[in-house]
Amino acid sequence: QVQLEESGGGLVQPGGSLRLSCAASGTIFSMSLMGWYRQAPGKQRELVATMTLGDRTNYAYQDSVKGRFTISRDTAKNTVHLEMSSLTPEDTAVYTCKAIARVVPGPFRDFWGQGTQVTVSS
Repeated sequence: QVQLEESGGGLVQPGGSLRLSCAASGTIFSMSLMGWYRQAPGKQRELVATMTLGDRTNYAYQDSVKGRFTISRDTAKNTVHLEMSSLTPEDTAVYTCKAIARVVPGPFRDFWGQGTQVTVSS
């Protein structure tokens, strides 16, 4: 199985910054994508930022975070980071890490972390 451990959430004032990290561990055969989703109270979960992990990296960002959030990868540590800046109260949500991976040669599956709370408030 693949375990995803998130860290870095918390309370931040509007205009502030936070860095989320997601470390993947387990019997990983290969991973094709890692990224972040978020869910605010009363709303559906939405994509925040993802990146593919092949020879060519493709990035996807939600429109509302473009220019403010950056996803990056530490290949050696199987970790992705989400640098968030210029945070607004609308960014308040539970942020959850996702990986598409396979533990043995075979089909890729979705794996999810437990989620970390990000609260933007003065």
